[in-house]
Amino acid sequence: MLAIQATRAGGPEVLEAVDLPIPTPGPGEILIRQEAVGLNFIDTYQRTGLYPVPFPAVLGLEGAGVVEAVGEGVTRFVPGDRAAYGNGPLGGYAEYHVVPAGRAVKVPAGINSRTAAAAMLKGMTAEFLLRRCYTVKQGETILIHAAAGGVGAILTQWAKALGATVIGTAGSPEKAALAREHGADETILYRDEDVAARVRTLTGGQGVRVVYDGVGAATFEGSLASLGRRGMLVSYGNASGPAPAVEPLRLSRGGSLFLTRPTLFDYVVTTEELDQSAGALFEVINSGAVKIGIGQTFPLHQARQAHEALEGRETTGSTLLLP
Repeated sequence: MLAIQATRAGGPEVLEAVDLPIPTPGPGEILIRQEAVGLNFIDTYQRTGLYPVPFPAVLGLEGAGVVEAVGEGVTRFVPGDRAAYGNGPLGGYAEYHVVPAGRAVKVPAGINSRTAAAAMLKGMTAEFLLRRCYTVKQGETILIHAAAGGVGAILTQWAKALGATVIGTAGSPEKAALAREHGADETILYRDEDVAARVRTLTGGQGVRVVYDGVGAATFEGSLASLGRRGMLVSYGNASGPAPAVEPLRLSRGGSLFLTRPTLFDYVVTTEELDQSAGALFEVINSGAVKIGIGQTFPLHQARQAHEALEGRETTGSTLLLP
């Protein structure tokens, strides 16, 4: 089978096409013939070594397709089921992938494999960020960075469905227009404007209840300064580089602020949590409240070009690799 392997830590050039044997599922595992693979910023963090993985490594934590075979003891799936996974294990950049049965979910009717692959990691991230990390309430004003991006677009739509007022940031006028299409009530060009000052103006000086920041270094200071008293900064990504260290006293001086750096993996620890998160995601997609925008697709063998586009801020919505 075709697979894309990172030979060592580094830039997109370390990604190489290799021919590997089709794996066999062991006890408790399923073999998925992949129809679509999701590309995520975490893939680039692993490729660069920011998030260490053993090399050489076939990257990829998200995909969807058809169950080809099941290992001993598996009752959760049968061959022919449509399945998706969104938090690993590594190995998604391949035509076939073995996944523990307890880490995959059945894809319901009405959702195709491309939508599932584009939605799982980003959508379950949005689910836990909005519903469990900080519980967004009707009438609250929140700030979402990179509101035209993969996670940002889902966050914006879902937050609107929850009744929030959304201020979204974007890196260009074109992406700001996309954020407004997703439901953002106001948009800020974070490269050109003082985000915190604009947020204060938009909120009558009060600041927002929560900031969802997947950008990292470039937006962190503005995020903290945008919070109202007892507000929470949810720093969930490093698209522009890791956020700086913060002294606890800084949070006190800012108004008894909260800061968290969560990851999806800690919110879908059990199969029950995974099913609940994916179930909520599929429900909101099927309701029409959240539409999964697939901004671009690349053939699997062009994974290097896909990484270059993602890191170059040339993508919108979700990006897929197609085996």
